[in-house]
Amino acid sequence: MIGRMPTAHCFTDTDACAQYLANELGPDLRIAAPLGLGKPHGLLNALYQLTAATPPRSMRLYTALSLTLPQPKAGLERRFLGPFLQRHFGADQVDPQYALDQARDALPPNVAVHEFYLKSGALLHSGSAQRSYISQNYTHVARDLAVQEINLLVQLVARREGPDGVRYSLSCNPDLTLDFLRQVQVAGSRRPVCVAVVHPDLPYLSGNAEVAESYFDVELRPPSLPRLFALPRPPIDLAEYALGLHASTLVRDGGCLQIGIGALSDALVKGLLLRQHDNTAWRCMLVALDPAGSTHALAGRVGGMTALQTGLYGASEMVMDGFMHLQRGGILKRRSWDSLALERASVAGRLNPATPGGHYLRGAFFLGSRELYQWLDATEAADPDAIDMCAVSNVNQLYGDHQALAILQRRGARFFNTCMMATLLGAAVSDTLEDGRVVSGVGGQYNFVAMAHELPGGRSVLLLRATRVSRGGIESNIRWNYGQTTIPRHLRDIFVTEYGVADLRGKSDGECVEAMLSICDARFLDALCAEAKAHGKLAADFVIPEAWRRHHPQHLREALLPFRQKGLLPTFPFGSDFDEVEQRLLPALNWLKACASHWRGKWQLLRALCRPGEMVAGEDEALARMGLSSPRKIADRVQRRLLLTALRRPARED
Repeated sequence: MIGRMPTAHCFTDTDACAQYLANELGPDLRIAAPLGLGKPHGLLNALYQLTAATPPRSMRLYTALSLTLPQPKAGLERRFLGPFLQRHFGADQVDPQYALDQARDALPPNVAVHEFYLKSGALLHSGSAQRSYISQNYTHVARDLAVQEINLLVQLVARREGPDGVRYSLSCNPDLTLDFLRQVQVAGSRRPVCVAVVHPDLPYLSGNAEVAESYFDVELRPPSLPRLFALPRPPIDLAEYALGLHASTLVRDGGCLQIGIGALSDALVKGLLLRQHDNTAWRCMLVALDPAGSTHALAGRVGGMTALQTGLYGASEMVMDGFMHLQRGGILKRRSWDSLALERASVAGRLNPATPGGHYLRGAFFLGSRELYQWLDATEAADPDAIDMCAVSNVNQLYGDHQALAILQRRGARFFNTCMMATLLGAAVSDTLEDGRVVSGVGGQYNFVAMAHELPGGRSVLLLRATRVSRGGIESNIRWNYGQTTIPRHLRDIFVTEYGVADLRGKSDGECVEAMLSICDARFLDALCAEAKAHGKLAADFVIPEAWRRHHPQHLREALLPFRQKGLLPTFPFGSDFDEVEQRLLPALNWLKACASHWRGKWQLLRALCRPGEMVAGEDEALARMGLSSPRKIADRVQRRLLLTALRRPARED
C-alpha cells in the first residue's frame, strides 16, 4: 500500500483516476465506500470494470445500502414506472454495476461485495449477497472495518474554496468515514488512500462534517455528474395514518426524537403536525380510532396530548424529510450544545438559546427528496449551527467521552423504528426471514433500542403494520414465535400498530401477551390467544374483550375516512413526485398488484374483468399516459382491459 499522496493529485476524468489508483495500489483493491447517497457510482463502476476485465486483479468492496433505480417488470408496471423514473431520476442516472450484477448472482469471481445493510428485500434471492452479508450494529462497523486492510476509501463530498484555501464537507456521510479513519489511526494501521469525488449539488455542511483539504489524497471533479439520488415521496393509506396518530401521542414536549424513513415515519410526522396545528381534529381522530381511551391514558404517562411548546431536539442516524417538515412546522426547535455547562444551564432554564447558537438536529447521514437537499443547503446558509452532521458513534450510542452530555441532550428521548413482525412475548423481527435470508440488516435499530433503556425517561417505539399480504392471503405480523429476531424480548418496550399501543416495559409475560393481543388484527385474535394459552403464557379463563373485535380495516376506514374527505389526511401529505394522472393510476395499479399476489385476489380480479363497470372520469388520460389508448397487440389489449377494470372498481380504501 502506498503512503499519503499529495493533494496535487486532481482528476477530472473518472477512468483516468481509476487507472491511476489501480496502478498505485497494486492488484488487490480493498475499498470502503459510504452507505446510500455518498457512494461515487461512476468511480466505483470504473474500478469494477477495470478489475473484472483483468482476472489477476481482485476487488473487495465494503459498503451498505447500494442505491439503484427500480427495475420494473414487463407490462403495466413498466408502462407506469418507465416514464416516471426517467423524469424523476434523470436519463443520465448511473447505477452501481456491482449491485446490478450481485442481484443477478453474476459478480465475477475476482470481486466480492460485503454490505452490512441491504436495500430492503432487494437481495433475498442473491446467493452471493446473502453469503457475503456482514451482520453488524451500525456502531461496530468502523471497528470491524479497521482490521480489513482497507487500502482505498472513496466518497462523494462537497467542496468549498475560501480565503483559507480548499475545504471539503463529508456532507451526506460523515457517519462511518470519521469513525473508521479514527479507528485506523488508533490501531496504528496504515491509512488508506482517500479519494474525494466532488458533486456540485451536494449540500455543504460545516461543523463536524467539514474537513481540511489534506484529509483527502486524491480529488476527482468530473465536468458533469448525474443528479443526486432522490427518493420519491410515498403515499400514506388510512391504516398507516392510524398508526401514525397513535404514535404521535407518545412524544413528550421538550424531548428528543429519532425516526426512520418510509410511510410509517411520514404518518408519524403528519400526526405530530396535526397535534401541533389542529389539536382538536387530532383528538377527534384518536377518539374515533380508540373510543375506550387506551391511547389517551398511555399518552398521559408517556407522551402528551397538547401542542409542543418547547419543541423537540432531533438526534437520528438518518436525517430525512420528516425533520424538515417538523422544523418548518415549529416542532423541531429545541437547541442543544456540545458543552456540558451550556446544556446544564439550558436544562435549568438559565440560558437564552438565541445567544449561543446551538443545533436542533444531529445526524450521521442523510437521504431523501430533492426538497430535503435544498432545505439542508438553505439552512446551512442561514443558520450554520442548526444542523450537525457527525460520526455515527456520536449519534447511535451513549458510550465515550460524550456520555454525560448525550444524556442531557437526549432527555425525554423517543426512538421510533419500524419492524416487520413482533412476537406476543415482545421480540421484534426487523431484518431477517425465518430461513436466515437477510431482508435488510440490523443497521442502528439495536443501538437505539438499547440506548432507550439506558437513558432516563427514554423509550423505544417499534412501529409495524398488524397484517401483510402474502401469497396465501392476509397474514398477521404479530406472531406467537419466529425463527429469527432482531430485538430480543428482554429489551421489549413499546409497539404500535394501526390498532393501538402496547407498552411492554416491566410487564410479565402474561401481561405482554395481553397487551400485544390488544393491538392485533381481529381476524387473528382467536388463533393467537389459543396458542398463548397452549404454551401457558395466558390464563385459561382469559376472554378477549369485545372492543378488540373491532380491530379490522373496515373499522379504520369508518373512523378516518371522514377526516380524509375533509382534507386532513391526504394521500400525499408532503407533496408528490407523481403528476395528477399518475396519482389516479397508483391506487388502480396497487389494487391489481395486490389481487395478483394470492389466489383469492386472482378470483376477485377474474370476476371484476367479466363486469368491468361503467366508464369513469379521467380514464382516457390514464390510458394515454400508459400508452394504451389504441392497443393493437393482444397482450396490450389485455393490459388495457385490466387497467380499465381497476380504474372502474367501486371507490373504496384497499
